[in-house]
Amino acid sequence: MPSRVVEVGWAVTQTEASLIWDEPAVFRRDLPKPASAKSVEACPAAIEFDARHFVVPCPVDIHLRIGMDEGKRPTLTNAAGLKSTIRSKHLNKMVVLVDRAEWRHPDRPLLQFITPYIFLADQPAYINQFPPFLHYLETPWPGLQICGRFPVHIWPRRLMWAFEWHDIDKDLMLHRGQPWFYVRFETDDPTHRVRLIEAELTPEVQRYVDGISGVTNYTNRTFSLFERARARRPRQLLFRRK
Repeated sequence: MPSRVVEVGWAVTQTEASLIWDEPAVFRRDLPKPASAKSVEACPAAIEFDARHFVVPCPVDIHLRIGMDEGKRPTLTNAAGLKSTIRSKHLNKMVVLVDRAEWRHPDRPLLQFITPYIFLADQPAYINQFPPFLHYLETPWPGLQICGRFPVHIWPRRLMWAFEWHDIDKDLMLHRGQPWFYVRFETDDPTHRVRLIEAELTPEVQRYVDGISGVTNYTNRTFSLFERARARRPRQLLFRRK
């Protein structure tokens, strides 16, 4: 009988300070035992929905402020100053302020955080990246996370965390360990579950990933490259890390 579980691998490509990047975990609610058997906590539809999300926590404490002076290039400031737990030069390597011409709205700056997370699979699987909408955030974000979807069995690229800053009078505060974003996967059969495993990036797989990395700097139509990527794809992408 065919397996009803699709395995998807995750890996961290960064070696320096790689310990700050946590393993993605299945979403779970830490709740007391319900008083009623009819509690929403026992709803099978709600349980099924929750269980299909994996949580990626924020790796660092960040307190950012943005300046939007008329006629000048927007500026990012590490508002925590000397109390910041991350040095500004390392923060600048992690976060990029997107050029104004590439914003969706002229008054809403776009930020990109570069993450080292890679997801890959040998069976058809599409990844969806979402904000942590199942968690209550005590400090609401002053904007929106930009979501995305692509096939990790063909296009295993590093994930970005993109943010559109709507209320520029408010700071963006992220906390280490706080849910940063979710990933959820679509497979050929929607009844199948996904099991996340830590993957080993073999030299052949790493070359394939490197060939995909950075193509957005050269073309807008990256999805048009899927067939070429499929033709160059190694027979096996997913190797469990030992």
